Amino acid sequence: MHYLDEAKQLATLDYQADPKVRERILQLTNYDEALVPTYELPSPLAKPDGGKVQTAFEWVNFQRPAIFKIFQEQMYGKIPPRPDQTRFEILSIREDALDNTAIRKEVRLHFSMNSGKQHAIDLLLYAPKSAATTPAPAFLGLCFKGNHATTDEKDVRMTGAAYGDPALLAEETRGIQSARWHFRELVKAGYAGAVVCYHDIFPDRADGWGQSVLNLFEDLTGFSGAHQNYSSIGAWAWGLSRAMDYLESDPLIDAGRVAVHGHSRLGKTSLWAGACDRRFRIVISNDSGCGGAALARRMFGETYLFIVNAMPHWFVKPFRKYIANEENMPFDQHFLIALSAPRPVAIASATEDLWADPKGEFLSAFHAGEVYALFGSNGVNTTEMPPPDKCLTADISYHNRIGKHDQTAFDWQHYVHIANKFLKQTNE
Repeated sequence: MHYLDEAKQLATLDYQADPKVRERILQLTNYDEALVPTYELPSPLAKPDGGKVQTAFEWVNFQRPAIFKIFQEQMYGKIPPRPDQTRFEILSIREDALDNTAIRKEVRLHFSMNSGKQHAIDLLLYAPKSAATTPAPAFLGLCFKGNHATTDEKDVRMTGAAYGDPALLAEETRGIQSARWHFRELVKAGYAGAVVCYHDIFPDRADGWGQSVLNLFEDLTGFSGAHQNYSSIGAWAWGLSRAMDYLESDPLIDAGRVAVHGHSRLGKTSLWAGACDRRFRIVISNDSGCGGAALARRMFGETYLFIVNAMPHWFVKPFRKYIANEENMPFDQHFLIALSAPRPVAIASATEDLWADPKGEFLSAFHAGEVYALFGSNGVNTTEMPPPDKCLTADISYHNRIGKHDQTAFDWQHYVHIANKFLKQTNE
C-alpha cells in the first residue's frame, strides 16, 4: 500500500483511543523527497470565475477578503472581538535592567466583559534606555514556558501557570529559553522586546477552552460547540493583537514599527496574527512547518494527519476534512503568507528540522511572491533553495539555518538585519 493511501485509511480511525494508530501515523512520516506526491498548487491570484487578479487594488479589496474568510471558516477560526473593557496595570518598572542598558516593565492586561467575565495576561517588556526620549521599534512575540523563562533576570514574575501548566512555577524554569529571545542583543541594536506566555491566552491542551480568553465571549464551561468557530491559534493571535494595544499606549514604543514573531507553533500563530492585524509592520515565522509556512500538499514531515489529531484545538473543527486530503484544499500556506502583502515577511527553517519541511517553507515563500509582485515588491526570486546559513533578504525573506528546531542567535541576526532595512526611520 502506498503511504498516501494508508494515510487516508488512518484518517478514518480513532487517533485518541488507539495508541497503535498514533504509533503508525508517526511511523508513516515521510522524509523522502522521492515520495512527495505530485501536486498542483493553487494560485492566490486565481478568481472563482477563472480569471486572474491583475492589480494591487483588486487584491486588497476583493481577493484578499475572500481568502481571509476561507482561512477563518476552514482553518484558524473567527477573530474574537475586543473585550468590553481593557485596563493596563503596571506591575513593576526597573530603570537599570540588563546591566543598566534597558528599561524593564511588567504589565498586566486586564480584560473584562459587561457580563462580569474577566481574564488577564502578563506582558514583559524590555526597551533600550534611549527609548525614554526616542520611542523604540519593537519585536513582539509569544513564549512557551512563561515570561520568566525568556530572560536571565531572576526577579521577573513567573507567568503561564495561572491558566496553563503549574510546573512553570518551578524555579528551574527561570531563564531556560532566554537564548531564544536575545533581549540584550535587541536592546543593544536599538529595539525593544515584548513577550506574553501563550498559556495565559489559551492553555495549550485540548481541554483548555474554559480557561482561555475565548471564555470571555462564549460559555465554555466544559467543552462546547466553540470549536466549530474558534481555535487556540486564533486565540493566541488575538492575544498578540491585545499586546499590540498595550504597546500603542506605551511612550517607550514606536507602535508604527512593531514586528511580530514566533517559533514553531507560535510561528504558525505569528503568520495568522500578521494576516489578522495590519498594525504589525513585519511578520516573522521561525520553523513553523505544517499549518504555518510549509506547503501542506508536499506531505513531508509533519502533516495534518498527525497535527489535527494530536492537537485538535489548534484549528477549527471544519479543518478536519482536509486530513490526508490536502490535494482538495482550496488554498495552501503560501496564501497565508500572501495575506500580509505588501508588508515584509520573514520565513526561517533549520537544516535538521525535517519535521517542519524546510523545502516546503521555502517554496511557500517563493509562491507567495506573485501577490507581492502586484505591489512592486520583491519576493524570493529563485526556485532554488539558498545554501544553509545564506540569508535572502527582501520583502519576503528566507534563510535555512544549520541546526535543529530552535530560534538562535543566527536567526535573530537576520531578523535584526531585516528590521534595520524596513523599520529604521529614514533620518536614522
